Amino acid sequence: MSASPPGLLAAEADASLLAPFTTWPDGPDGAALSQFQVGGIHCAACSGIIEGELLKLPGVAEARVNPASARLALRWRPSHVALADVLAALKAVGYDVTPDVAAPARELRRQEKRQALWRLFVAGFLMMQVMMMATPAYVAGPGELTSDLDRLLRWASWVMTLPVMLFAAAPFFRGAWHQLRAGRLGMDVPVALGIAVTFVASSGALFDPGGVLGHEVYFDSLTMFVALLLLARWFELGARHRAAEALEAVAGALPTAAERLRDDGTSERVVPEALRAGDHIRIAAGEAFAADGVVLSGQGWVNEALLTGESAPVAKAPGDAVVAGSVNVDAPLVVAVQRVGEDTTAQGIVRLMQQAQSQRPLAGGVLDRVAAGFTAVVLALALAAGLAWWWIDPSRAVAVAVAVLIVTCPCALTLAAPAAWLTASGALARRGLLLADLSALDRMCTVETVVFDKTGTLSEDRLTLRHHWARGADADVLLGMARGLAALSRHPHARALMDGTPAGVWLDVREVAGRGVEARDATGRRWRLGAPAWVSPQLEPDARLAFGCADCVLWVDLAEAPRADAADAVAALKAAGQRVRLLSGDQPVAVARMAEQMGIADWKASATPDSKLAAVRGWQAAGERVLMVGDGINDAPVLAAADVRIAMGQGAMLARGAADALLVSNRLMALPQALRLAHKTRRVLRQNLGWAALYNLACVPLALAGWLPPLAAGIGMAASSLFVVLNAQRLAR
Repeated sequence: MSASPPGLLAAEADASLLAPFTTWPDGPDGAALSQFQVGGIHCAACSGIIEGELLKLPGVAEARVNPASARLALRWRPSHVALADVLAALKAVGYDVTPDVAAPARELRRQEKRQALWRLFVAGFLMMQVMMMATPAYVAGPGELTSDLDRLLRWASWVMTLPVMLFAAAPFFRGAWHQLRAGRLGMDVPVALGIAVTFVASSGALFDPGGVLGHEVYFDSLTMFVALLLLARWFELGARHRAAEALEAVAGALPTAAERLRDDGTSERVVPEALRAGDHIRIAAGEAFAADGVVLSGQGWVNEALLTGESAPVAKAPGDAVVAGSVNVDAPLVVAVQRVGEDTTAQGIVRLMQQAQSQRPLAGGVLDRVAAGFTAVVLALALAAGLAWWWIDPSRAVAVAVAVLIVTCPCALTLAAPAAWLTASGALARRGLLLADLSALDRMCTVETVVFDKTGTLSEDRLTLRHHWARGADADVLLGMARGLAALSRHPHARALMDGTPAGVWLDVREVAGRGVEARDATGRRWRLGAPAWVSPQLEPDARLAFGCADCVLWVDLAEAPRADAADAVAALKAAGQRVRLLSGDQPVAVARMAEQMGIADWKASATPDSKLAAVRGWQAAGERVLMVGDGINDAPVLAAADVRIAMGQGAMLARGAADALLVSNRLMALPQALRLAHKTRRVLRQNLGWAALYNLACVPLALAGWLPPLAAGIGMAASSLFVVLNAQRLAR
């Protein structure tokens, strides 16, 4: 018997290790998709370094790094390369990497934040001391500051600048070194070069005031520049960590144990991974649901902030759906498990957020290339400026070159897009709309038409009692009996009648497929609940359901209940100038009723998937950009054809790859909010890019002319980066 390959054995041994942060989108025999948190990322060029290094490894098919969220998505084959080799490869080029499982990722962020704070503190504190040492030279009158005291103060400034250079500014030098080794020009290169040239020139002027470097020192400008840039990166780090913490809040919502009910009435405590579909679990007040399911018994309130972002509890009764991670507020509930583990809504949310945060949209890649080219131009421009000023005034050549390097650093340019997209996607997630494709934000800005499906989209995915009437008996008495029998059936029509009424005493209960449920009462009479034609030969045109025996019949009209905020959402879309249309496969009467309730004039009933697809393509051919909202079950073809695709619902639909976004909160008001936020994101992005361009256009000529000292250049560059990050944070509101 042949031995297994060592790599395969390693992969089998690591299967349990990979499970918490790895999925297998192509099946167990395909490539794995693993998520990692990366420490040490400072700019977009770091993404290229990491991606390039990983693609050198055998078995790595794809590597994507989002510099804004510091997340790595790796598509690879564990049978070809060990996880330890992946981590070691990135460690060798200067990046700390940990699998994105909550505890290690939190520890990595804690260390990164602590180190960044220490660097900022050292730079800020010593900057103040150096500024204090430099102040007498600025304010002293002629003859008031002796040469010995001036030289002592300069030496003190140099000594206090050393920790800034060796510790606080270390990330810039390390980042520049990694970028140059990888053959890339990131924003750390001009920053590190500017810092180094300023320090060397100032040290030369201190050691030899009569030498070629002149007598001016810039230790105050240097320390202030480092402190301001570290402050900008501190804000950027905070935004990135908040995005990761939002993801972990969802991932950490699941409980560590569940109470499973046995058939004999006893219970046992098990881990959530041991649950299976069909199990019955009891959730005490204050506990979180361990799986997705349906309430079997009990009534109470549930906090579903996991889905909606709002802490207001939601009433739950028998027949209502509950999701893993939500919290039972006040009364015990017994739930029939439907989905467990990776199939739950909570895990679907985690996967979607990981996917979105690992993306770098096409525009982001373009900006990275622009920034790299811009850096090369900056280095050439600084060199030319230094040489030119060497002939004009050698004492100012270094200062001018440094000012050009600092003022033109492309920090703001490379942060402009990722900061805006990441903040906007987080804001939408808090509203219950999870983006699977960040580019959908840009496409939303072009949408002119919003098309809704009816069932499960504008309406709830359940029926409600609209009207009931009877022949031969009291209608309300029969309704109470019907509700008791309905409690013994899981058919959607039966669930529409349920209101918590006890089932009562029914004998010989039998479910007839396609017909309904029948049983005998205590007196022996046989009753049926189901299709009107099956229950009674007398037919009522408006009845969807009937209940009765040989001498009395109850007819029930069931109707779809519109979502609570559907009408408000449609009105908001129309007020924003959107065309709103309704496409449904239901009967014209039901569609017309829903359209009238929603205020939608343009509707089509009895639409097949093919006719829905033809309608959307017809509108697109007429020049309209279409956003389609469907339940993700029967609407797959038309969703795939739309310009922007949003799927409703929970559970299995979270795994759908056709949708750009998933509305897990089922709150339709998130749609007009998303369109408004998309336009706001585009404005913020343009503001960020416009600011970066305007800042460079205004400051580069001043630096070349020698009118912008390094201190002012450092303030301007750090301020531009701060402006970009803080401006993007407006999208979080």
